Amino acid sequence: MKKVFIPLMIIFALTFSANAQHKMGKKGHRQNHQKEMMAKQLNFSDEQKAKAKTINEDFRKKMQELNKQDNITVKEMRSRKAAIQKEKKTKMEGLLTAEQKMKVQQMKAEQKTKREEGYTKRMEKMKSNLSLSEEQVAKLKSQRTATQAKAEEIKSNEALSPEQKKEKMMALKAEAKEQHQKILTPEQIKKKEEMKKMHDGRGKIQVSKK
Repeated sequence: MKKVFIPLMIIFALTFSANAQHKMGKKGHRQNHQKEMMAKQLNFSDEQKAKAKTINEDFRKKMQELNKQDNITVKEMRSRKAAIQKEKKTKMEGLLTAEQKMKVQQMKAEQKTKREEGYTKRMEKMKSNLSLSEEQVAKLKSQRTATQAKAEEIKSNEALSPEQKKEKMMALKAEAKEQHQKILTPEQIKKKEEMKKMHDGRGKIQVSKK
């Protein structure tokens, strides 16, 4: 039987549905709204919510106990944290029914389609605004494909801790940006930065002082 990979966002959604909300900023509220929507779409039962709450409390307790240990190396700390997080993820995945796992796969496919549609629109807009050549467009698309492949390798590498994965993803993002800049001409880079500043400026609210 083919193993179904459950994205971490779904696991977080299950965890979130079993716990009370806390005060946080706009970004936190937006993320929690997404998690609530996922939990609703997967139609979690009261039993699943109760079990998820127990798993989450056990996870928190183990992490707190681990953080109190100051006689272990950073490497060992990372290793133990990764083991605890992996244990939690496995337990959370085990709560999902076959139907819910199928729903997750469907949600993943829909999200991928939306991302691709969004990328196509952004690329067409960039091509028009920056007067990109067909060769540049092809190189940008090829670079994106290569970056996505590297990102998937990082995400699926069980030997890496969450912190290590985050570090590698940040490095990959910086590398992709550098490669992106090499494809564009100095004039196109300048115009792109100007457009970004204009876009950011429209999002700011000017407060006049009397």
